[in-house]
Amino acid sequence: MSLEAILPPERTLFGVPGGSKKRVLEFFSTFIAQNTPSLDSQEVFSRLIGRERLGSTGIGNGVAIPHARSPHCKGPIAGFLKLAEPVDFDAIDGEPVDLVFVLLVPEEADDAHLALLAQVAGVMNDAETRTALRRSESQRELHERLLEAIRRQA
Repeated sequence: MSLEAILPPERTLFGVPGGSKKRVLEFFSTFIAQNTPSLDSQEVFSRLIGRERLGSTGIGNGVAIPHARSPHCKGPIAGFLKLAEPVDFDAIDGEPVDLVFVLLVPEEADDAHLALLAQVAGVMNDAETRTALRRSESQRELHERLLEAIRRQA
């Protein structure tokens, strides 16, 4: 399973209001539940925030990769948010986060989950990719640059 296959343009969001890590995760949970009938926003939020309690998913360089398993997730779901303003995400380098790549996988998706997380980390660890994403000025441009980076990584 590739990231490109699970990240349609409508789940690449530009200029998302931040405020705090909790608000960003609430925003994504509500957004994804409105667009995926099998998911409940409270359940998604609870799982994402539960994962954050184990340790921040802020990987540094202004990037976070919140992820969780859900029994109601029929297949892997990805979402990408470029925040309007960086937020404190308790990242390992202490820097605020403005690029958030969210991943939801089915409860039983062990290998697929790890492979997708590795793909996301590979894409987001590239300095040129982060710069290009931050320079994007529209949702369409953001999605195109993200797909280019995913294809380069593959």
